[in-house]
Amino acid sequence: MSAGKVTGDRFRISSLLAKRLAERGISIRTVEREAGLPPGFLNQEKIHAATAQLFALWKAIGHISGDPAIGLKLGAESRFERFEPIQVAAVCSRTFGDALQRVSRCKILTCPEEIRVQSDGAETRINFVFLQDEGAEPEVLVDVCLAWVVALGSRGSQGQIRPLRVELARTVRHRELFENHFGCRIRFKAGHNAVVFRSEDLARPFATHNEELLKILGAQLDRELDELRSDAGVGELVRLTLKRTLAGGRPGRADVARELHLSVRTLQRRLNDAGLTFQRLVQDTRHELALEYLGEVTIEISEVAFLLGYEDTNSFFRAFHEWQGATPGEWREQHMRSAYSRSTDKPKTNR
Repeated sequence: MSAGKVTGDRFRISSLLAKRLAERGISIRTVEREAGLPPGFLNQEKIHAATAQLFALWKAIGHISGDPAIGLKLGAESRFERFEPIQVAAVCSRTFGDALQRVSRCKILTCPEEIRVQSDGAETRINFVFLQDEGAEPEVLVDVCLAWVVALGSRGSQGQIRPLRVELARTVRHRELFENHFGCRIRFKAGHNAVVFRSEDLARPFATHNEELLKILGAQLDRELDELRSDAGVGELVRLTLKRTLAGGRPGRADVARELHLSVRTLQRRLNDAGLTFQRLVQDTRHELALEYLGEVTIEISEVAFLLGYEDTNSFFRAFHEWQGATPGEWREQHMRSAYSRSTDKPKTNR
């Protein structure tokens, strides 16, 4: 896959992954073949993959390894020299919460993925969300993500930060293996995949904090972010940011500029240079998401209005009618009829 132009669905894969798999006796070529990837895919200097390719890759790794703990082992990498710059920056952060925020903000460098940190009183839940996900993420990839964040907290606090529990959407399997690894109870058949910590742990200082190294890494990450902005195009980056921040809110120029590490003036200048307006990008993004949400019959129309950041349902109805020439309910009904017709339409055969 070309490592050229950044798209809205592109993950950066560590060039060290092939070496780490080979060390565990996993055939790189077999993994590539089973995942439907071209030969030599994992041997590129810069490896990028769409969500579907990433999922196929990790499914293949899980299947070929035959090891139910492979994701845990790969996610809990302890060799500092194998850390990506973002991982090093996380370990050097002031606190666990600072580390999580830093990694979450830097995700735009690597992939359409969010780290969601949700506090509810004494507990804080952390889960990873793949923004271009069209199906369930592979279990082995879930294991990698959760093992990584637990290892980060433990390493930075020298073992003082431990999870309260891990929640997995899968059915009960290998309970003892997972509880031994995470050092806490596992809740299977959960509604999502997440790791839960004590909220007070987010303020716990990291013994590995290194302000000088953090400044050096910050400068490097800023340079990479500048390259990404230039490569992807400001319009695409604004749309991706809006998709992450629209739900229940009304992000403005200042909010988007802050997410992209730009000043409002610089953001506006780049939009002008590209012949774009912020308001048009907001409307286009809302239109795109509205069609996606309305295609899901389990989402109420009033909820769609909320998810798109509208103050009330009537405002959404007016905007949608301008886009589609129909009300949201009329469009959904027509869409459902068309989908049903396609599913029942059988190809004609020659007799």
